[in-house]
Amino acid sequence: MSQFVQVITTVGSHGEAERIAAQLVDDHLAACVQIVGPVNSTFRWEEAIHHSHEWLCLVKTTRDCFPAVERQIRAMHSYDLPEIIAVPIVAGSSDYLTWIDRMVGAQAAALGSSPSRRK
Repeated sequence: MSQFVQVITTVGSHGEAERIAAQLVDDHLAACVQIVGPVNSTFRWEEAIHHSHEWLCLVKTTRDCFPAVERQIRAMHSYDLPEIIAVPIVAGSSDYLTWIDRMVGAQAAALGSSPSRRK
């Protein structure tokens, strides 16, 4: 399995997306968070179909950091049940993946996880 992942979450406002992104990057849990939106979401919640405008956050990190990323998103998120999905990065530019590793690798090690990718 890939050690690099993209974590996906949606939030209800651009401000909330910016706060979560800034905290994840500041804490070295993410190398980068891209904010896209608004996006239109249609979903079933509490037996009703809802339509809303949300902002999509694409978080570049490692599998080792995922538990801490998930905790931080949950702590800052306004939704009762936030979308938090990690998708493995199966291939990518070697330089870009090395940069992700440099940005979050030390934090992953500090969290007590296995060492991150080294060349």
